[in-house]
Amino acid sequence: MEPIGGYFSLELPYFEEYHKDALKLNTGRNCLEYILRCRQYSKVYIPYYTCDVILEPFQKLGILFDFYHINLDFEITDYIKLKKTEALLYTNYYGLKQKYTETLAAKYGQQLIVDNTQAFYAKPIEGIDVFYTCRKFFGVPDGAYLYINTKFEEELEQDVSYERMSFLTKRIDLGAEAGYADFREQSHLLIGQQIRRMSKLTGRLMQSINYQRIAEQRRRNFRLLHDSLKDTNLYNIHLDEESVPMVYPYLTAREGLRELLIQNKIFIATYWPSVLKFNQINTSEQQLVNQLLPLPIDQRYLDEDMNTIIQHIVNG
Repeated sequence: MEPIGGYFSLELPYFEEYHKDALKLNTGRNCLEYILRCRQYSKVYIPYYTCDVILEPFQKLGILFDFYHINLDFEITDYIKLKKTEALLYTNYYGLKQKYTETLAAKYGQQLIVDNTQAFYAKPIEGIDVFYTCRKFFGVPDGAYLYINTKFEEELEQDVSYERMSFLTKRIDLGAEAGYADFREQSHLLIGQQIRRMSKLTGRLMQSINYQRIAEQRRRNFRLLHDSLKDTNLYNIHLDEESVPMVYPYLTAREGLRELLIQNKIFIATYWPSVLKFNQINTSEQQLVNQLLPLPIDQRYLDEDMNTIIQHIVNG
């Protein structure tokens, strides 16, 4: 029984969780580890163009993996024929590749694993193992969702997240720069975490989100950028009716633009510089690392913010 009276906790509204029927775990990489433990694949094909944290569960479990190439449309260019004990992992890049993901599901069936960490709003595909993470879309310390039709026999412990919250509270009180060191440190703490159930704190935070409003705002911001930048964007983007993007992927050969935006406090990440260490990557993958600018379009920002980004790109 919860205590009655005493001091107040955070005042948070209640909304229905978007992935209420999924298995709730602590991190996206642990969702992948959960899949690998359940399916016991002998080998998994993964894209060169991906975050290196995805390798963590493979190295931990000693499961073989091999890389495949993608093109500038984020689609597979290699011929991959899976054996019965093998699988293919595909990333729904920036939340824009749901239809292509569905074609892969039709081709590979249950041997497909879908990484929806960049596509929180993408619907799960029946019979396909798919996982999501919370931190790329919302202000939470951790948390992930997994759709899989089998479960561990062992009971999982519940994670605790309150010590990984300071970057969120510092950003409010002191600003983004003040919280960045904490963000890096607390992200590092997620490395090597055991598979645990989502913490009560993260679960409650995920119940306080107005998912419909956020989806609408992200799509609006995306369209505002696209209307102004599509003619100079080397990536031919198509936003499906149901897709809710993570960022606006602006592919450009213009040198110095990333630095210009950062100098004007428009923070642009690089996805993923570690890819460049592989000698076998193709020209498209090099371009995606070096020339793709993931422009922020999330729910914190309004029309004037998008116009600021546009003005710096057009007039910078």
